[in-house]
Amino acid sequence: MKRALISVSDKQNVVEFAKGLVELDYEIISTGGTLKKIQEAGIAARAIDDITGFPEIMDGRVKTLHPKVHGGLLAKRSNPDHMNQMEENEIHPIDMVVVNLYPFKQTLEKTGVSKEEIIENIDIGGPTMLRSAAKNFEDVTVVVDPADYDSILEALQTDGLDDEKRIQLAAKVFRHTANYDAMIAEYFLGETKEEFPETYTVTYEKVQSLRYGENPHQNAAFYKQPIVKSMSLAAAKQLHGKELSYNNIQDANAALEILADYNEQPAAVAVKHMNPCGIGVSETLFDAFNRAFDADPISIFGGIVALNKEVDSQTAEKLSSIFLEIIIAPSFSEKALEILTRKKNIRLLELDMTNREAVNHKLTSVNGGVLIQSQDNGTVTKDDLQVVTKRTPSEQEVADLLFAWKAVKHVKSNAIVLAKDGQTIGVGAGQMNRVGSAKIAIEQAGEKTKGSVMSSDAFFPMPDTVEEAVKAGVTAIIQPGGSKRDQDSIDVCDKHGIAMVYTGMRHFKH
Repeated sequence: MKRALISVSDKQNVVEFAKGLVELDYEIISTGGTLKKIQEAGIAARAIDDITGFPEIMDGRVKTLHPKVHGGLLAKRSNPDHMNQMEENEIHPIDMVVVNLYPFKQTLEKTGVSKEEIIENIDIGGPTMLRSAAKNFEDVTVVVDPADYDSILEALQTDGLDDEKRIQLAAKVFRHTANYDAMIAEYFLGETKEEFPETYTVTYEKVQSLRYGENPHQNAAFYKQPIVKSMSLAAAKQLHGKELSYNNIQDANAALEILADYNEQPAAVAVKHMNPCGIGVSETLFDAFNRAFDADPISIFGGIVALNKEVDSQTAEKLSSIFLEIIIAPSFSEKALEILTRKKNIRLLELDMTNREAVNHKLTSVNGGVLIQSQDNGTVTKDDLQVVTKRTPSEQEVADLLFAWKAVKHVKSNAIVLAKDGQTIGVGAGQMNRVGSAKIAIEQAGEKTKGSVMSSDAFFPMPDTVEEAVKAGVTAIIQPGGSKRDQDSIDVCDKHGIAMVYTGMRHFKH
């Protein structure tokens, strides 16, 4: 008779699976709550200590870590020496291991969980059994995912498990245990506060396969962190529309990152190709979106819109009049949903925006490696501003300067943003020189530049950008400062009565 060792935290369909194995003449060995559940269903099963001859001790910390378990898993059936040693030591082969692990992830997600409970939910015996069985996959069937139960039973009832299926099951085990260990490592990294340890292990869980990547000839999939703590697209609920694409996800993530910086009042962000084409804030969401739309009514076509308040019917009517790929909001009124769902393909995403915990690190892949940096969570307040010109900016100018500074942080470098009255009016992105970005922003803004403010993501190495601002009618400028030729730009500002402030912080975005 073959033996199957079953010990699971996720007991979904385990009774049905155990019953199917018994019908195939397997003897069931089990532990703890799994044993109780199987026996209560009327299925014969033996406790693990019947096999080991040793009781479970230390509150269950030690129960399967025994030679009669691991010898039965690791022995190569084709090796006569192994088989002789099993016989000499009265070790019976174990032909199948069905294990999933203590709920470490679910424990971390609980509110108010103690450190003691977290530590107790680090599984030791489970990963050890899984790895032993997976290493010996030619002789031992290893099952970690309840989704595989049916296909395994079906195979066993017909021709048996072939080598390809056994390798697939073993590979899934090593991915599973690697994911589990990575979560534990990340937890302890948080405890030790080490920012860049000697090894950096990350893990992601698949959300969905995508139709294609950045271009149709590229394959892609969407993965998320096991525990999503930030205002993340991975936590959004899609209410309507087509499946998200790779580029949709990139743009939507950019929109959320921008929106997170505007939480004082109703705000709307429109994004195209990961750059903001319009940002607006106001007393109402409708007015905020109108400002974002008016900032660049051409570029918003086919774009992504993120809003930080519930979408009402008035705002929905305006949104529905434009071709948009995605609308993201914390909620939609019943009437707003009725209006927006008339458009078959528009994606509507609902996302809780109350959790704005900052993402700590950003990973960027390079050939053969990865770059890791702390996230650009730098902020500037009114008190941080250093006035370097003869004229001090007015209260309204300071408000516009801080608004524009938040926006320029999210524009590809070299970046210039023009803003006025809680609205971006011109965005110059990704140029090889700063004056080129300024000219784009000024051209986009047109007559609106008169009385606007200018924001730059980095310092001015020459006064040419300021000279363009003068010609456009800009009245105040915010920039990091720090060039050897800062005084040249200050002199141009003083000559024309422009106020300039330094932040002492730059926001390069490559």
